[in-house]
Amino acid sequence: MTAELSRSETADAVVIGAGHNGLVAAALLADAGWDVVVLEAQSAPGGAVKSAELVPGYVSDLYSAFYPLSVASPALQHLQLEDHGLRWSHAPAVVGHARSADDDDAPVLYRDIERTAAEFDRRHPGDGDRWIAAFEQYQRIKKPLLETLFAPFPPVRGPAGLLRRLGAADALRLAQLLLLPAGELARQLFDGEAAQLLLLGNAMHADVPVDAPGSGVMGYLLVMLGQDGGFPVPVGGAGALTAALVRRAEAAGARVECGREIDSIDVRGHRATAVNLTDGAVVRCRRAVIADTSAPQLYQRLLPPDVLPSGPHRDLDRFVWDTPVLKINYALDAPIPWRSPSLAGAGTVHLGADHDGLIRWMADLNTGTVPSAPFLLFGQMTTADPSRSPAGTESAWAYTHLPRGRSDDRSADQLAEAVDAVLEQHAPGFTGHLVGKVIQRPSDLEHSDANLHAGAVNGGTSQLFQQLVFRPMPGQGGPRTPLDNVFLGSAGAPPGGGVHGICGRNAARAALSADGPLGWPRRRLNRAASRLLVG
Repeated sequence: MTAELSRSETADAVVIGAGHNGLVAAALLADAGWDVVVLEAQSAPGGAVKSAELVPGYVSDLYSAFYPLSVASPALQHLQLEDHGLRWSHAPAVVGHARSADDDDAPVLYRDIERTAAEFDRRHPGDGDRWIAAFEQYQRIKKPLLETLFAPFPPVRGPAGLLRRLGAADALRLAQLLLLPAGELARQLFDGEAAQLLLLGNAMHADVPVDAPGSGVMGYLLVMLGQDGGFPVPVGGAGALTAALVRRAEAAGARVECGREIDSIDVRGHRATAVNLTDGAVVRCRRAVIADTSAPQLYQRLLPPDVLPSGPHRDLDRFVWDTPVLKINYALDAPIPWRSPSLAGAGTVHLGADHDGLIRWMADLNTGTVPSAPFLLFGQMTTADPSRSPAGTESAWAYTHLPRGRSDDRSADQLAEAVDAVLEQHAPGFTGHLVGKVIQRPSDLEHSDANLHAGAVNGGTSQLFQQLVFRPMPGQGGPRTPLDNVFLGSAGAPPGGGVHGICGRNAARAALSADGPLGWPRRRLNRAASRLLVG
C-alpha cells in the first residue's frame, strides 16, 4: 500500500472503505484510467474478509470463511485474482447437516455428483435421480440465472437468457419455485429428508425465515454452487483473498490507504466535491465517490442531512438490519470427534435442527428470546485448508444469531454457552480437545468494522421487503443516490450480502456511466425518477 495522503489532494474517484466491494470498485475504475484512492478507517484492508492468528499457530477467519459466491461471481472472475496470488483449497466434502444430537449418519454433499446422488438415494430411493435432474437444469440455466441474480435492478440480459433456454412456461415455473419458502421448495424438489435438510440448512445462510416467501432461493443457489464448484477457501486464510484484491487494485493504479477515517462528504448542488477525513486531511473528487459503507452510515453520518427528502429519511429510520451474529473461534489439538463420521470431511457443517427445529429457532429470534438450542453454521478450516493449523489439529468456528435488540454482551455470552453445549452433543469430547477459544460478540464485530452494526454482517435484512428496488429503501434502490456522483457500493445495495463483489462492480459501472457522454441526461432522468418514487 502507498504512502499516506497529503493534507489536501485531488483524485478522480474516492472509494470510502477497503472491504471487498470497495476494492472491486477501485480496480474497475482504475482499469478505466481513473485516478482512484481508497480510504479505509481500520488499520488493515478487507472489511469482513480478514484472517488472523487468534491462537498461536491457528489461522482463524474473522468473518466470512467459505466462498462459493466468490468463485461464481462474474465481478471477481473478471479481476483474475489468481494472477495476483490467490489460491483456492477444498475440503474432501462440501457441506453436511446433522438433524439432531443423536444423528450418527448425517447427509453430506460432495463435489462428485454421483457420490452425492448415491448419498441421497441410499436414504430415500429416487432422490438421487431428482438431485441429478435438478443439477442438470441448473447447469443449463446457470449463466442467465447468475446474471439475473447479480444484475442491477431491473435485470434484462439474464431473464432474456432464461426465456431462451427454458421457454416462457418453464421460466415462469422456475421464478415461482425460487420465490417459495425454503421448506416448500425443498419438499417440491425432493421426497426424502436428507436432500431437503441440506437445502434448508443452506437457506439459513441468509436471514430470511425458512417459512417466508423467497427464503428458498439462497438454499437452492448454495447447494447448486456447492455441487458445481464446492465451497472453496483461500489458501492461508480469508485475508489472502483481500491481499489479492489489493494487489489487483494497485496493479491497475489505485491507491489503498488504511487508518484514514472519513468525517464527512462535502456537497455542492447535486455533486460531492470533497471527502473530509477526521485527521483534517481533504481529498477533492473530480468524478465520483463510491461508499463501501452501510446505507445508514452513508446517509445519516457522512452526507449532509438535506441530501435525502423527508420520505426517504423516514424510510431509513425504519431500516431493518439482519439479526446479530455471534461467532466463536476454536483451536483444537485433534480433529472434531463427530458422532456422525460422515461430517469429518465436510468443510461446512450445519448443526442443531430439522425443518421444525429451524422454525422454532427462528421463533426465538423473532420473539427476542436467546435460543437455548441454536442452529449453527460450523466451519472446519484445517479440513478445508491444511495450512490453517498444525497437522492433526483443527482450526474451526461456529456461527449463529441473536435476536434483534439482544446484541448485548450478556446475551452473547449466554448464547455462547448454548453453542458449546450443541457442539458437545454432536461431537462428544469436543471441549476436551480445546486449546484455545475466542468469542466474537456483536459488540466486537461492530468495533472492528462500523458497517457491522450491532453484529449484523449482511448490510441489512435479505427479506423481500428490503431487496431489489427496495434496497436500501424505496425510491433509492441500487447504487445510485440523489447525488449525481455519489454511489452506494456495499452490501446495503442489491444484491446484498455475500463475498461476490457485485455491489462494488455495480457502483463502479454506475459511476462510469454517469461520467460518460450520456451522463448528463441520465442524471436528469434519475433525479426525476427519484422525485417521482419518493412522492
